[in-house]
Amino acid sequence: MTPLISPRTVIEAFLPPTGGARLADIYDIANLAGLEDQPVRLAIRRLVASGDAEQAGRGRAGTLSLTSSGRERLERDRRSLGLAFAQDAGEAPWDGHWRLMAVTTPERQRTVRDTLRRSLHDLGAVAISTGLYVSPHNLFTALPDGVEPYLSTATTVDLNVRGTTHPQAIAEALWPSEPTMTAYSALDEALHRDVTDSTAPAVVRMLYLADALELAIRDDPLLPLELRTEPWAPSRARAAWAHRWDMLSQETETPIYPGW
Repeated sequence: MTPLISPRTVIEAFLPPTGGARLADIYDIANLAGLEDQPVRLAIRRLVASGDAEQAGRGRAGTLSLTSSGRERLERDRRSLGLAFAQDAGEAPWDGHWRLMAVTTPERQRTVRDTLRRSLHDLGAVAISTGLYVSPHNLFTALPDGVEPYLSTATTVDLNVRGTTHPQAIAEALWPSEPTMTAYSALDEALHRDVTDSTAPAVVRMLYLADALELAIRDDPLLPLELRTEPWAPSRARAAWAHRWDMLSQETETPIYPGW
């Protein structure tokens, strides 16, 4: 049985960094992938309501474009993907430093505190005590503007988390590998399905692969490979994905991910 693809994946695949996408094209490819118009229409409304996209015109005659916040979010997602492949290629080695970030806000600014904590969590940082977060990555530049008054930072190579000092042991305690590997097993299934059932148009197959990779990488903290055991199964899955993606890209000129 072919799994349903996320309508949002189809929509975002058509949105260029600048300019707009024809809604007729989005609906046509969504229909080709087995989606009805209604779930696509609802996903478009959610993107507009969240401030990530703007619609001009109505129905299939309209266009959809990214707002600045939507563009920033997609660019952030693509930077994460780039980091994953750079780490797999050995081009982003860990410098051995842990980054500590302490969130300190007055009680009257709980909204600021909660937003900052949520941002750190979304970037893969983990709280090791109340308000104190750790990551092997420098996350400061990825945080929202204006956080400096509420954040204290430090770096260390000598981290002790409740008696655990070995870097790989710390990583496994704070970012357990099993959920990540389970997520990538679904990507393996998508790759296998694409090989064994290749009757769909190349653009539809690419959308299914994009959807599977997005789901796998969404909650992946993308730890440096020095902190994971070798061989690291997600790296192998991403390499297989890239090989399949390149092969499908060469089969046909595709309208998805223009300009990215």
